[in-house]
Amino acid sequence: MDYIKQISNNNILWAAIVSWFVAQSLKVLITLIYSHKLDLKKFFASGGMPSSHSSFVVTLTVSIGQLYGYDHVLFAIAAVFSFIVMYDAANVRLEAGKQAALINQIIEVLEDPNLNPEERLKEILGHTPLQVLAGGILGILVALAFFGA
Repeated sequence: MDYIKQISNNNILWAAIVSWFVAQSLKVLITLIYSHKLDLKKFFASGGMPSSHSSFVVTLTVSIGQLYGYDHVLFAIAAVFSFIVMYDAANVRLEAGKQAALINQIIEVLEDPNLNPEERLKEILGHTPLQVLAGGILGILVALAFFGA
Protein backbone atom coordinates (compact mmCIF):
# COMPACT_ATOMS: atom_id res chain seq x y z
CA MET A 1 0.00 0.00 0.00
CA ASP A 2 3.04 2.25 0.04
CA TYR A 3 2.48 2.96 -3.67
CA ILE A 4 -0.74 4.85 -2.86
CA LYS A 5 1.20 7.14 -0.53
CA GLN A 6 3.91 7.58 -3.15
CA ILE A 7 1.36 8.51 -5.81
CA SER A 8 -0.45 10.90 -3.50
CA ASN A 9 2.88 12.60 -2.71
CA ASN A 10 3.96 12.88 -6.36
CA ASN A 11 3.75 16.63 -6.90
CA ILE A 12 4.77 16.39 -10.56
CA LEU A 13 1.80 14.12 -11.23
CA TRP A 14 -0.55 16.44 -9.32
CA ALA A 15 0.74 19.50 -11.17
CA ALA A 16 0.04 17.79 -14.51
CA ILE A 17 -3.45 16.75 -13.37
CA VAL A 18 -4.20 20.30 -12.18
CA SER A 19 -3.00 21.62 -15.55
CA TRP A 20 -5.31 19.23 -17.41
CA PHE A 21 -8.21 20.19 -15.11
CA VAL A 22 -7.62 23.92 -15.67
CA ALA A 23 -7.39 23.47 -19.45
CA GLN A 24 -10.61 21.44 -19.59
CA SER A 25 -12.36 23.97 -17.33
CA LEU A 26 -11.23 26.78 -19.62
CA LYS A 27 -12.89 24.99 -22.55
CA VAL A 28 -16.22 25.10 -20.70
CA LEU A 29 -15.69 28.76 -19.75
CA ILE A 30 -14.67 29.80 -23.27
CA THR A 31 -17.72 28.03 -24.70
CA LEU A 32 -19.93 29.80 -22.15
CA ILE A 33 -18.46 33.21 -23.06
CA TYR A 34 -18.61 32.80 -26.85
CA SER A 35 -21.71 30.61 -27.27
CA HIS A 36 -23.64 31.82 -24.23
CA LYS A 37 -24.41 28.26 -23.20
CA LEU A 38 -23.07 26.06 -20.44
CA ASP A 39 -21.84 22.91 -22.17
CA LEU A 40 -20.36 20.64 -19.51
CA LYS A 41 -19.64 18.01 -22.18
CA LYS A 42 -16.73 20.23 -23.23
CA PHE A 43 -15.00 19.30 -19.98
CA PHE A 44 -14.48 15.73 -21.22
CA ALA A 45 -14.13 16.53 -24.93
CA SER A 46 -10.95 16.46 -26.96
CA GLY A 47 -10.04 19.40 -29.16
CA GLY A 48 -10.73 23.04 -28.48
CA MET A 49 -9.00 25.92 -26.74
CA PRO A 50 -6.63 25.40 -24.98
CA SER A 51 -5.11 22.02 -25.72
CA SER A 52 -5.25 20.04 -22.48
CA HIS A 53 -2.91 17.45 -24.02
CA SER A 54 -0.27 20.14 -24.52
CA SER A 55 -0.89 21.63 -21.10
CA PHE A 56 -0.62 18.21 -19.45
CA VAL A 57 2.67 17.17 -21.06
CA VAL A 58 4.31 20.59 -20.86
CA THR A 59 3.53 20.80 -17.15
CA LEU A 60 5.12 17.38 -16.74
CA THR A 61 8.19 18.45 -18.69
CA VAL A 62 8.72 21.82 -17.03
CA SER A 63 8.09 20.34 -13.58
CA ILE A 64 10.80 17.76 -14.19
CA GLY A 65 13.12 20.52 -15.39
CA GLN A 66 12.41 22.62 -12.32
CA LEU A 67 13.02 19.75 -9.89
CA TYR A 68 15.84 17.82 -11.54
CA GLY A 69 17.42 20.38 -13.84
CA TYR A 70 17.00 21.07 -17.51
CA ASP A 71 20.11 19.04 -18.28
CA HIS A 72 18.70 15.86 -16.66
CA VAL A 73 17.86 12.81 -18.77
CA LEU A 74 14.28 12.78 -17.38
CA PHE A 75 13.74 16.29 -18.73
CA ALA A 76 15.02 15.22 -22.16
CA ILE A 77 12.69 12.20 -22.23
CA ALA A 78 9.70 14.30 -21.14
CA ALA A 79 10.54 17.03 -23.67
CA VAL A 80 10.65 14.56 -26.55
CA PHE A 81 7.39 13.03 -25.34
CA SER A 82 5.85 16.53 -25.20
CA PHE A 83 6.97 17.39 -28.74
CA ILE A 84 5.41 14.18 -30.07
CA VAL A 85 2.09 14.79 -28.28
CA MET A 86 1.94 18.42 -29.41
CA TYR A 87 2.84 17.57 -33.01
CA ASP A 88 0.19 14.85 -33.02
CA ALA A 89 -2.44 17.22 -31.58
CA ALA A 90 -1.75 19.95 -34.12
CA ASN A 91 -1.22 17.77 -37.17
CA VAL A 92 -2.34 14.14 -37.17
CA ARG A 93 -5.44 14.54 -35.01
CA LEU A 94 -6.39 17.84 -36.67
CA GLU A 95 -6.28 16.20 -40.10
CA ALA A 96 -8.26 13.19 -38.83
CA GLY A 97 -10.93 15.64 -37.66
CA LYS A 98 -11.04 17.26 -41.10
CA GLN A 99 -11.46 13.82 -42.66
CA ALA A 100 -14.31 13.02 -40.24
CA ALA A 101 -16.07 16.26 -41.23
CA LEU A 102 -15.75 15.38 -44.92
CA ILE A 103 -17.03 11.83 -44.38
CA ASN A 104 -20.01 13.22 -42.48
CA GLN A 105 -20.76 15.54 -45.43
CA ILE A 106 -20.54 12.59 -47.83
CA ILE A 107 -23.02 10.64 -45.71
CA GLU A 108 -25.46 13.57 -45.88
CA VAL A 109 -25.09 13.87 -49.64
CA LEU A 110 -25.56 10.18 -50.31
CA GLU A 111 -28.59 9.86 -48.02
CA ASP A 112 -28.02 6.15 -48.03
CA PRO A 113 -30.77 4.43 -46.00
CA ASN A 114 -28.18 1.86 -44.84
CA LEU A 115 -26.05 4.57 -43.26
CA ASN A 116 -27.22 5.81 -39.90
CA PRO A 117 -26.64 9.59 -39.67
CA GLU A 118 -26.89 9.24 -35.87
CA GLU A 119 -23.51 7.52 -35.96
CA ARG A 120 -21.55 10.53 -37.12
CA LEU A 121 -17.81 10.66 -36.65
CA LYS A 122 -16.39 13.00 -34.07
CA GLU A 123 -14.99 15.94 -36.01
CA ILE A 124 -13.12 17.84 -33.32
CA LEU A 125 -10.17 15.60 -32.60
CA GLY A 126 -7.15 17.83 -32.83
CA HIS A 127 -6.03 21.37 -32.25
CA THR A 128 -4.94 24.38 -34.21
CA PRO A 129 -1.35 25.48 -33.62
CA LEU A 130 -2.71 28.38 -31.53
CA GLN A 131 -4.63 25.98 -29.27
CA VAL A 132 -1.48 23.86 -28.83
CA LEU A 133 0.58 26.96 -28.07
CA ALA A 134 -2.01 28.15 -25.52
CA GLY A 135 -1.97 24.71 -23.88
CA GLY A 136 1.82 24.77 -23.77
CA ILE A 137 1.86 28.21 -22.16
CA LEU A 138 -0.73 27.09 -19.62
CA GLY A 139 1.45 24.06 -18.88
CA ILE A 140 4.48 26.23 -18.22
CA LEU A 141 2.48 28.53 -15.93
CA VAL A 142 1.05 25.66 -13.88
CA ALA A 143 4.46 24.01 -13.50
CA LEU A 144 6.03 27.28 -12.40
CA ALA A 145 3.16 27.86 -9.96
CA PHE A 146 3.87 24.46 -8.42
CA PHE A 147 7.65 24.48 -8.50
CA GLY A 148 8.65 28.15 -8.62
CA ALA A 149 10.37 30.25 -11.22
